Amino acid sequence: MQETDPPDLPRIESLRGGATMAIAAADLDMKTALAQETAGRWFARRLSLRSPRDPMLPDRPGRPEKPDLIPPKHMEKRSLHTLKGRIALLHALAHIELNAVDLALDIVARFANQPVPHSFFDGWMQVAYEEAKHFRMVRQRLRDLGAEYGDLPAHDGLWQAAHDTRNDLTARLAVVPLILEARGLDVTPTLQMKMRETGDMESAEVLDVIYNDEKGHVAVGAKWFRFLCARERKDPSATFKALVRANFRGPLKAPFNDVARAEAGLTPSFYRALVSVSQS
Repeated sequence: MQETDPPDLPRIESLRGGATMAIAAADLDMKTALAQETAGRWFARRLSLRSPRDPMLPDRPGRPEKPDLIPPKHMEKRSLHTLKGRIALLHALAHIELNAVDLALDIVARFANQPVPHSFFDGWMQVAYEEAKHFRMVRQRLRDLGAEYGDLPAHDGLWQAAHDTRNDLTARLAVVPLILEARGLDVTPTLQMKMRETGDMESAEVLDVIYNDEKGHVAVGAKWFRFLCARERKDPSATFKALVRANFRGPLKAPFNDVARAEAGLTPSFYRALVSVSQS
């Protein structure tokens, strides 16, 4: 199946406005197109950061009617050695990538009034652009396998992280890129290997793209987390540990992908904090 033609986009007046419209869009072709178009215009310096006419940031991102959202513990586990199991994994991955689009856009739109350099927004719009690319790739792979995003249920835990850190930029950086995205670096190599074992090289290649890009996303988070800690004269590791305790729900477990995390700028002191928090 071929991807649909890009939709006609509404007028984008500012970075915050474009990011907000993308978050609010329930049509996923519109959402990803707006994310990438806003990023491109921002990189070309054709947009201001904010405008008095910017729309209000929604409490929740726009979504189609499907998939049904259920608690994570009710998600069915399936073997990757079956077609249904690979579709289930790709569907879960598509849902993660869709949320990642909105999370990157939200950090731009929600914190556009923060005293940070414009390069902060450069980094997060690059993340948003690539997350939109990832979602499209995974959705297309689902279609190649005779499925569609929305065919299976999904969980809502990722957006909860955005809600819990909506008033604290440093907490947002600690939880989203340095926990949630970094966890992707830990688990993806095993998924890549299993996909190749089943002979599904096309899905493994999609995972390769995502894995390599995600290193950069974690690096953006680590860079700006350290920037904010340095500005406030706080120890990054101790600050990270405190913010995780206050803002993150759920267990944090080893093992960690030490090599990929190092490439993204996460030091062992962060791992010790993670393990300490998960066992406290």
